[in-house]
Amino acid sequence: MLKQKNMRKHITTLVLLSALFLSAAAQKKDATVLTIEGDKVSVEEFLSVYNKNSNQNENTKEALREYMDLYINYKLKVKEAERLGYDTLQDLQQELAGYREQLAEPYLIDEEVNKKLLQEAYERMQYDVRAAHILFRVGESAPPADTLKAYNKAMEVREKAINGEPFGALAKEYSEDPSARDRVNQGRTVPGNEGDLGYFTVFDMVYPFESAVYTMETGAISKPVRTRFGYHLIKKKDDRKALGEVKVAHILKLLTRAKNAQDSLEVKKEIDSIHQELKDGADFAGLVKKHSDDKASAKKGGELPWFKSNRMIPAFVEATYSLEKPGDISEPFKSPYGWHVIKLIEHKPIGSFEENKEEIKKQISKSDRADKSKESLIKKIQKEYASNINKEAALALKNFIGERYFNKEWSADTAKALQATVYQIGDEEYTQYDFARYLEKNMKRQKPQDLTMHLKSMFDSFVDKKTIAYEDSQLEEKYPAFRKLMKEYRDGILLFELTNDKVWNKAIEDTTGLKAFHKERKNDYMWDERVQATIVTVLDTSYLEKARALAAEGKTKKEIAGALNDSTSKKVVIRAGKFEKAANEYIKKIDWKKGLSDTYQHNDRDFFVYISRFVDPEPKTLDEARGIVTADYQDYLEKKWIKELKERYDYKVHEDVLKSIKL
Repeated sequence: MLKQKNMRKHITTLVLLSALFLSAAAQKKDATVLTIEGDKVSVEEFLSVYNKNSNQNENTKEALREYMDLYINYKLKVKEAERLGYDTLQDLQQELAGYREQLAEPYLIDEEVNKKLLQEAYERMQYDVRAAHILFRVGESAPPADTLKAYNKAMEVREKAINGEPFGALAKEYSEDPSARDRVNQGRTVPGNEGDLGYFTVFDMVYPFESAVYTMETGAISKPVRTRFGYHLIKKKDDRKALGEVKVAHILKLLTRAKNAQDSLEVKKEIDSIHQELKDGADFAGLVKKHSDDKASAKKGGELPWFKSNRMIPAFVEATYSLEKPGDISEPFKSPYGWHVIKLIEHKPIGSFEENKEEIKKQISKSDRADKSKESLIKKIQKEYASNINKEAALALKNFIGERYFNKEWSADTAKALQATVYQIGDEEYTQYDFARYLEKNMKRQKPQDLTMHLKSMFDSFVDKKTIAYEDSQLEEKYPAFRKLMKEYRDGILLFELTNDKVWNKAIEDTTGLKAFHKERKNDYMWDERVQATIVTVLDTSYLEKARALAAEGKTKKEIAGALNDSTSKKVVIRAGKFEKAANEYIKKIDWKKGLSDTYQHNDRDFFVYISRFVDPEPKTLDEARGIVTADYQDYLEKKWIKELKERYDYKVHEDVLKSIKL
């Protein structure tokens, strides 16, 4: 219902709009301006709500007084909701918990770290980098001996690279990234990349890898870089201004048909010949259709989908970098697939910081770099509340966990007797058994691994979650603005649900009451003078005169349609009924008199009207006026309800305080 939507909008506004503070000098903000059932409302509390909802161009004493009346109604409804136990309803509690989770998010990040990450990401976005790597796999929970072994191996291979051995050859020999070597896929040999990852930019790689590349000098070889995949040796191959997004078309001559060197030379001659034709002014799309071996793109003039630097092989990206403006055509270049010539169609450069800011925020929240903000916040919280970690007690659970744990068959009750404190923060303490239950809740079937390292990793996660949870539990006490916002959300939810039950739904469901309400006020819902008329819109002008003749004879809508329309086509569209002049676009245009009107046009179609009689003003039936009657009935129910609430609850406006408020 319209009334329901407006009320929801009003409540949402009451709760959500940013505060626009008025000056309240010369008054005590903690002075009580309203008392309801013994609960005091201060000037500051009242003004904070008033300023969110008032028209700042109409701040007068009268406006303040009027808003006080609305505010009293609001507070009385919340009191009634509490009396009826709405605040204990599970559905509403869950809804409020969902809102709280969203509202708490900004308080549970390190804003300073996030700002630095945001700026860093945008700065890196200005450049594309190209790197090769050699991967030495080691699990995140691997025992120290395995981790050290992988690190030492990486250092040995790095020494070889530093001493001049080709990085690509070392990648083929040592890298545990299978893409480094040739491999067979569906019967076809896929050439290895010798560790070359091509071009990429911010967010394309895991954060430690990305950071290593962006902080290296071009040509340098890194020391082992640890990521969740293991250790990487990285060689930075290039660094250039970001490509952004581009759309190109290409002509491809495949090398797969070349059996020998002579064949390869012939393919090169073909692409050179095509390139020369382009230089001489030939149409690119025409040459694509005639020569390109990429049949899929040839159907679209050689056009390829939009891409960034990370979506294409290095040779293709490097050729694209050379194109400065739409229409530019590259020199022929070779890729693992064949010889290409490309034409730039459109280019979207990197936008401003403000244009990219929201998208970068989203990317950060999904990226592993978000851990940086989380780690910083956790350290601050632990310092603030003087936390204490007993890792040894947590690792003692090792003696109570067997192989069944990795089969997801272990029960925390095995360690129920273990009650030593493993983590304390503020006034909260967590025992070994608490940690055991966390392990049970999060265990999954997996390959058995070093139990000590696994427990260390899980305990770190346990501590992090409990630290954030503790800070979350302190938000209302720690941040008055958050506490106030939560109260507004809570009151708004209660108000909406109660009003829904008492007014909006009741007006819809109480059919007897609605009928009685309409009957008593039926003269408030009147039709203006109307005409009984037939409106004929002619779709085929050759049938205009015939249609007019039939209407002039007083033929009905059905008779006219039957005479002119058939099952395959419509010649006329006909509407018949009672029409108010102001409410109908066709009736507005004609002379207000009985009989057949002249022919007019509406939306480039000929039409005419046959008026059979005039209809005097009369009350609308309930069905004809249901929407507005229901809305009025809702207003009636609400006013009646407010009157009852004012009789039930004691309230008092402290007029001297209200009058003293300076606007």
